Amino acid sequence: MKITMGALAAGVGFGAATSLINAFSSPYGELGAPLTGTVWASAAKVLSLLMDAGWSWAALAVAVGWLAGTPVRGALVGALALIAATGAYYVTDAFASGAGTDMVRWWVAGLPLGLVLGAVGAAIRRPGLIGLLAALTVPVGAAVQMVVLPPRPHLTLTPTIVLAEVIVWTAAVFSAGWVVYRFWAARRAAVAG
Repeated sequence: MKITMGALAAGVGFGAATSLINAFSSPYGELGAPLTGTVWASAAKVLSLLMDAGWSWAALAVAVGWLAGTPVRGALVGALALIAATGAYYVTDAFASGAGTDMVRWWVAGLPLGLVLGAVGAAIRRPGLIGLLAALTVPVGAAVQMVVLPPRPHLTLTPTIVLAEVIVWTAAVFSAGWVVYRFWAARRAAVAG
């Protein structure tokens, strides 16, 4: 029950925070207009590019699945976190920017994706190749998204876009490296033991 409530709270918090950061990053909305041209607007834009990316939403489901521990519980809380995040995102969006909603469409997509990603998160705890592949899901997914769909809402590169891309690439490389290092260290320890 505690992990279910935690996944629900994490989803609501993530979805609402993403929507608010998007609102603060837009110079055309009520919340973002006063920040235009300030360092806060740039910071909000970088955070918006990081949080409103598919890989970060996937990371939410994987993280709560990892906390759940078992594949079944991981799948359930992964789906719950994405559904809660989607609901909170669109409810906050309605108040923060008056935007329309695609909530039902994203709920339909979030349910199966949350089930799979939550189970993947739970599999991170498994030793061997399964745990390695599960742990590489988010860093590899972030790298693939950076190649296929980089965070470039404009045709020209801006310093905030470059910074967001550098953060994602750096985090993806370092976390993938850490995962591979842990895998090989565990294999060496098993062979030596």
